[in-house]
Amino acid sequence: MSKVIPHSFFTEFDIDLFKAGKHFRLYDKLGSHLTEVDGVKGTYFAVWAPSAKSVCVIGDFNYWTTGEHELYVRWDGSGIWEGFIPGVDKGTKYKYKIHSHNNDIWTEKADPFARYCEQPPNTASLVWDAPHKWQDSKWMDTREEKNGLDRPYSVYEVHLASWKKKNGWESLSYLEMADELVDYVDEMGFTHVEFMPVMEYPYDPSWGYQLTGYFAPTSRFGKPEDFKVLVDKFHQRGIGVILDWVPSHFPEDAHGLGFFDGSHLYEHPDRRRGYHPDWKSLIFNYGRNEVRAFLISNAVFWLDQYHVDGLRVDAVASMLYLDYSREDGEWEPNMYGNNENLEAMSFLREMNQEVYASFKGVQTIAEESTAFSGVTKPVHYGGLGFGMKWMMGWMHDTLEFFKKEPIHRSYDLNAITFSMTYAFTENFMLPFSHDEVVYGKKSLLYRMPGDEWQRFANLRLMFGYMFTHPGGNLLFMGGEFGQSSEWNFQESLEWHLTQYDFHSGIQEVIKDLNKLYRTSPALYEKQFSPDGFQWIEYNDRENSVVTYIRKGNDPKDNLIVACNFTPVPREDYRVGVPKHTQLKLVFNSDDAKYSGSGMGKKTLKPSKTTWNGHEQSVLMTLPPLSVVVYK
Repeated sequence: MSKVIPHSFFTEFDIDLFKAGKHFRLYDKLGSHLTEVDGVKGTYFAVWAPSAKSVCVIGDFNYWTTGEHELYVRWDGSGIWEGFIPGVDKGTKYKYKIHSHNNDIWTEKADPFARYCEQPPNTASLVWDAPHKWQDSKWMDTREEKNGLDRPYSVYEVHLASWKKKNGWESLSYLEMADELVDYVDEMGFTHVEFMPVMEYPYDPSWGYQLTGYFAPTSRFGKPEDFKVLVDKFHQRGIGVILDWVPSHFPEDAHGLGFFDGSHLYEHPDRRRGYHPDWKSLIFNYGRNEVRAFLISNAVFWLDQYHVDGLRVDAVASMLYLDYSREDGEWEPNMYGNNENLEAMSFLREMNQEVYASFKGVQTIAEESTAFSGVTKPVHYGGLGFGMKWMMGWMHDTLEFFKKEPIHRSYDLNAITFSMTYAFTENFMLPFSHDEVVYGKKSLLYRMPGDEWQRFANLRLMFGYMFTHPGGNLLFMGGEFGQSSEWNFQESLEWHLTQYDFHSGIQEVIKDLNKLYRTSPALYEKQFSPDGFQWIEYNDRENSVVTYIRKGNDPKDNLIVACNFTPVPREDYRVGVPKHTQLKLVFNSDDAKYSGSGMGKKTLKPSKTTWNGHEQSVLMTLPPLSVVVYK
């Protein structure tokens, strides 16, 4: 095997951008790249290791021998080591062996920019390219229109390893999911799918949130090009793809980013800012230019190379606060004496600016659980620049309300109505995510009180309330058919339950709610604006009923929604309406096809009886534990 030949992909301008933290396409330069030099085929390697005394490439091509293929350090102080090794082909396994100036330490690391990794528990990187002829031009050409904030966002959250198993234990491959999962999401009517992290991770119980291969789709389900096929197939069906992205922390695994070159290269050197006590993981040094460039390049990579349509950014709250999960004395205030992580805030703003400037029709979504102000406000107005934010307060209040026996709900009706006091302070997405069906919290179905009929009626009601509340929606897999058990990442969803009427009824409810959402401008055109919502009655505690109007750009599209949170039917329940126009029922969660009781009126004719501040009103029949929607 030939020795390392001096070669570089970097220009002086690249290096200047890298040092300044402004190079957001580092994946084109760093890592391993199949190339040809002077007519000889091989692989170019480049790695950032400024504290290194030497860096060599070890792999199956040189029998993992240290010192055989030593890279050259650049003369410009960038800390980049690089070189071309002839004859190294696609599929070659390799790592970097780094000898550090720091106490003469040796580290053996996977490539931070590897495009493909060995399947865990193995940890080597693979030289790879992922050719794919994209067939999603129709989606990409119209994505800006379809993926805007004034369009429907009904998201199906998926853990790829446990959505469905074959042979009772084996996860589906990317290619198998390109058939089965795409068909299912399309059939159910979701507008988007969101994958829990697909980037390579070593430890299955982390669900993918402890990443070691930031630029590589996990090899558990196939090759990188297979994952491109999966994204492509979703796009061909008109379904957007959102990826969970984790710039908040990373594990201390020996082959990962931690103590990479014998120094605190990627993580903050101060343990008070560089270690996460909850997750026993390391926190990125957001104040280091090269680290910011690494992370923003990673966000750009998935949008660029894999055509994804959005990034849901995990654990944003943990990034924003220096005292997150820390007691007094375990954190240090910022330069202004408060608890905000100014460097992380600056990083998030810059990331969002780059993403929105470079890609039309994409969205970033923050999982941010505090009252931090301006998460979805534009950067030029002092915000963080996200497109949407998970509405965690709504989720907690809603689940707490629904677990109560209906007889007690009249005392806590404000848990349902309170969200409207802040619903438009951010662009909110309403999440019933994986976090709500684990760790003893029970499944959504078994949080509901009452007998079997009431459990399912409550769940149908909760979903109807969710879809008619302002904002986008997210539902974790299994919830759409009323899975009985908590989610278990090692097992398949309980698909056998769908043979039973109550469970198939929940599926039909979700299908119809998705259709209602997609086809009703009143539910999405102004979903982030107070102009899109109006209370009719929010304080009828005696009956535990709330009524409201959802509004679109055209008043003819407006919808009237009534929620009955008790199992007592309400005959001739009077509701004030804004116009003297016949109303038509467009959704009833108590419909017999959902295994409901089948109560409710198909049409309503207003009378000139003043009610709820309106000059006319209708007499509704509100079925037990139901939501009805009229147009």
